[in-house]
Amino acid sequence: MSTPLKIAITGVSGRMGRMLVETIDASEKAVVAAAVDRDGHAWIGRDLGLALGGAARDVFVTSDIDAAIADADAVIDFTAPAATIAFAAAAARAGVVHVIGTTGMTAEEIGQLAGPAEQTVIVRAGNMSLGVNLLVQLTKKVAASLDEDYDIEVIEAHHNQKVDAPSGTALMLGEAAAAGRGVSLEAVADRGRDGITGVRKRGDIGFVAVRGGDIIGEHDVMFAATGERITLRHVASDRSVFARGALKAALWAQDRPPGAYDMLDVLGLNAD
Repeated sequence: MSTPLKIAITGVSGRMGRMLVETIDASEKAVVAAAVDRDGHAWIGRDLGLALGGAARDVFVTSDIDAAIADADAVIDFTAPAATIAFAAAAARAGVVHVIGTTGMTAEEIGQLAGPAEQTVIVRAGNMSLGVNLLVQLTKKVAASLDEDYDIEVIEAHHNQKVDAPSGTALMLGEAAAAGRGVSLEAVADRGRDGITGVRKRGDIGFVAVRGGDIIGEHDVMFAATGERITLRHVASDRSVFARGALKAALWAQDRPPGAYDMLDVLGLNAD
C-alpha cells in the first residue's frame, strides 16, 4: 500500500484504545486519523496527543462517529455491544471497513451486524491474536478426534475490570469444540455451577471464568478422561497481540467485497 491506511479508533481512552494508538504509531502501514470516545468523556474536544500525555498531533477526540470516519479507511472498535452496533451502522453508511474486537455480544446483537455487513466489510472476532485463532483450530480438531469419554472444560482468566463472562475467546473455543463434535454449543454448554449440581452431564462443555488482578488473558481447553488429561493453552502477556491482530485485519480487509469475516479469514485458516 503506497499511502498509510487511515484508521479511526473508538473508545480511544480505554486500555485497548491506547494500545491501538501505540501499535498504529509503530507501523509504517497505517496512521491514526480519528479518535472517538463516548459523549461527555473528559477527552472530548482535546488533542489526542495531549490527552495521552504526549505532543499534540492535530487529531481531536470526538463523539461524532460519522464525522470521525468521513475520511477514514477503517474503524477499529473494542468497545461495548450497543456502541458497536451503532458504529457498524455508521461504517456501513460511509463504506468504511469495521474491525470489531468487542466481546460480550449476544447472538441477537451479532445478528444486528448482518445488515451493515451487506454494505461494507466487517471483521469480527472474540480474539484477534494469531495464537488464539490457531488454538481454536486445534480445539476443533482434538474435539473431533475424541469421543464423549473426554469431558471438555474451557477455563479462562482475565483482569478484575472485565465485565463479561465467559470471555469472547472462551466462547470461540467452546464453539470450536462443539463444532468438532458436531453439536450445537447452546445445547451442551454448562456455564454455571453452584451448590448441589449433581454429576456432570456426559457430553457437556463446561466453562470456568476467573477474574483477578491485571491478568490480560489466559485460556485453557481441557479434555479430561479416566486416566489422562489433554490441555491446550494460550497465554497473552501483552495486549499488543490484540492490537496487532486488529491492525492486520484492517489492512487485509481493504478492497474485499462487503460481508462478515473473522480472523480465520484474515489468517487464511478458514479452509473449511
